[in-house]
Amino acid sequence: MLKMIDSFTLALIATVTLASLLPCQGEMAQAMNLITTLAIGLLFFLHGAKLSREAVIAGATHWKLHLTVMACTFVLFPVLGLALKPLLGPLVTPELYLGVLYLCMLPSTVQSSIAFTSMAQGNIPAAICSATASNIFGIFITPLLVGMLVISHHGSDQGMGSITDIVLQLLLPFIAGQIARRWIGGWVDKHKPLLRYVDQGSILLVVYTAFSAAVITGLWQQTPPQSLLGLLVVCGLLLAILLGLTAYSSRKLGFDRADQITIVFCGSKKSLASGVPMAKVLFAGHPIGSIVLPLMLFHQIQLMTCAVLAQRYRKQQLAAQTASQIA
Repeated sequence: MLKMIDSFTLALIATVTLASLLPCQGEMAQAMNLITTLAIGLLFFLHGAKLSREAVIAGATHWKLHLTVMACTFVLFPVLGLALKPLLGPLVTPELYLGVLYLCMLPSTVQSSIAFTSMAQGNIPAAICSATASNIFGIFITPLLVGMLVISHHGSDQGMGSITDIVLQLLLPFIAGQIARRWIGGWVDKHKPLLRYVDQGSILLVVYTAFSAAVITGLWQQTPPQSLLGLLVVCGLLLAILLGLTAYSSRKLGFDRADQITIVFCGSKKSLASGVPMAKVLFAGHPIGSIVLPLMLFHQIQLMTCAVLAQRYRKQQLAAQTASQIA
């Protein structure tokens, strides 16, 4: 995951290419949608079964840090996306910027946030708690934010229906997994590669069905090359601003270095694993290829950037430790 171009990124590119050349249609599309829905339910069931209560409790007491991360994820990000729309919106199509706003309302990543925090020698228990809490609360908060966005900007009142769908398709399997952890938790912990395959497989299924529908309705004809370049600029600028703001605010709020690192990596990231399945539910009945395209691009940019940043933090920490030993 920490490589510049990993196998999953290549799989995403191959999936988009396949959907562009051989999109599924008709009965095949219906069957794929059913399979995708079942795969997403299994994904959230296994995430519920994997979640360790002990890990959550270990970092749960650091409430100031968690509130800061949640504020960055669900307040600062959406406000920034909306505030920059007059400036950045002309760089992309309206559909793509809707996808940008959607990614601004998503929870943080879990695995990569923890991995980068560990690499940079940050507060790992707090990162586990913050990233996990972000995804749990995101099941409720993201649909509410998206509902507000759709109602205020697109005149479509589907907020409560989206929340109901999220509860039925995502939250209930997650709760069932938490309940089942008592019996299958040990097995899930021993077979973590299985969760990774279900995780990545469900995302690839959603991406294939989403882009198939989008291609059929003319996604690439309606998305000029300059808009794709503009999207690269938009995603890069959003990430750069959030990385700067999280670093600055964590210092001004008086957090120590380990906590600052945790806030930077947990507060500036967005989850592809949660975002793609949620998009299928929240934007049901609408082509979501242009909705998830910004998220897919942002995902890769954040991995590449944070890998470099984590290495820099680590070198600074090692240099500081060496200097203190010499002194």
